[in-house]
Amino acid sequence: MNHPRNKPYHHGNLAPALVAAAAEMLETDGAKAVNLRELARRAGVSAPAVYRHFAHKDALLAAVAAQGFAALVVEFERARADNPVPLDALRALGQAYMAFAQDHPHLHGLMFGPPVAGVPPLDDGEKSFRLLAETVGACLGESATPERTLSGAIALWSLVHGYATLRRDGQLAQLPMSSLPDPVQIITSLSLNA
Repeated sequence: MNHPRNKPYHHGNLAPALVAAAAEMLETDGAKAVNLRELARRAGVSAPAVYRHFAHKDALLAAVAAQGFAALVVEFERARADNPVPLDALRALGQAYMAFAQDHPHLHGLMFGPPVAGVPPLDDGEKSFRLLAETVGACLGESATPERTLSGAIALWSLVHGYATLRRDGQLAQLPMSSLPDPVQIITSLSLNA
C-alpha cells in the first residue's frame, strides 16, 4: 500500500497574504478580532504554518501597522509635494492625518496604540514623524533650531492626534463641527506661535 508522502510546506506568498487578511479583519472588527486560526483558514494553510512567518499575533499586527505607516508616509509625501508653501504643507499634513484616522479607524488605533514588547520601532512610523518635523522646521524658517523644531513637531502632532482620536472615536459627534473653523488650521497656527 502506498502512503502519500507529506508534501513540504509551500505557499508562494503566505506572509503577505496573512498581513492582507489580518488588515481586512482589523478594518472590519478591530485588533481583538484578528484570529490566527481564522487567518490560516482564509489563507488555506494550517494554523502552525502561520507561526513560520509570525511568532505571535502581535508580530503579525506589527506587520499590519508597518503597512499602515507606509501608506501614511505616502499621504504625507503627497501633501508636501502638492503644497510647496511650508505652512500650506503643514496644514495639508494635518488634513492627511485626519483623513487617515477617519478612513482607517482601527488601523490608526493599532498604529498609535501602545508599543508591543519585542517588536522594534517601525521605520515608516519614524519617517512620518520626520516628515512632520522637517515641515515644522521649514515653517519656522530662520528661527528654527533643532530643539524648537522638535518641540513644535511634538506639540503639533499631539494636538492633531488628540483631535483625530476624539473625532475617530465619536467624542465630538454632538458638537456643531461643520459650523466651526477648521481645527487643523487653528492647531497649526497655535503650535507655530508657541
